[in-house]
Amino acid sequence: MIEIRPFEKLGHADHGWLDARHHFSFADYHDPDRMHWGALRVWNDDAIAPGTGFGAHPHRDMEIITYIREGAITHQDSLGNTGRTEAGDVQVMSAGTGIRHAEHNLEDSTTRLFQIWIMPNRGGHAPSWGSRMFPKGERAGRFVALASGRKDDGDALPIHADARVLGATLNKGQSTDYALGADRLGYLVMARGRVEIDGQTVNERDGVAISDVDVLKITALEDSEIVLVDTAP
Repeated sequence: MIEIRPFEKLGHADHGWLDARHHFSFADYHDPDRMHWGALRVWNDDAIAPGTGFGAHPHRDMEIITYIREGAITHQDSLGNTGRTEAGDVQVMSAGTGIRHAEHNLEDSTTRLFQIWIMPNRGGHAPSWGSRMFPKGERAGRFVALASGRKDDGDALPIHADARVLGATLNKGQSTDYALGADRLGYLVMARGRVEIDGQTVNERDGVAISDVDVLKITALEDSEIVLVDTAP
């Protein structure tokens, strides 16, 4: 099953400094049919105004992956970690037994990002944070694991979940496959561009809920950047 969730029909909250779209129930947006997708609990499409951001606040028992679409985000947490993650790169925070963090846009332009929350395989992990550069050339024409609970996923940032976050870039007319497996769930969002999946057109920032698909086949209708979560049901 391929279910397209158009960007304009996502949950929406405009706080002035933060313009957020919600693929799943979050904060004041509630849809009982969109509480989670397997272990994927949150996918927020956020635009953060310059000089603003999320002040220090706590989390626990959640794997939080941030994919930067445009601009950069600066992180600080109660473990003493600080770092700046730029467009195309990824940071992962394992909240574990508890962590406080702040995320600010210290740039001169709007930062646009995907904030992805994945439920861990169990509670009680030690909290941690890390970031990594993922040059788009490394994922040209294919999916590359950006964050993963699989030990064999090489340079992917580790998470405590039966899930993978993957990225791919495709030139117009280029195609790629991903062996999801009919027993897994996928959730795909277009960071940029437009593609065709199973005869259906997926536009920039649309979401796609995928189930009962052994091999996912994607063709770019224009130059595209794709983020995919592969999760256990």
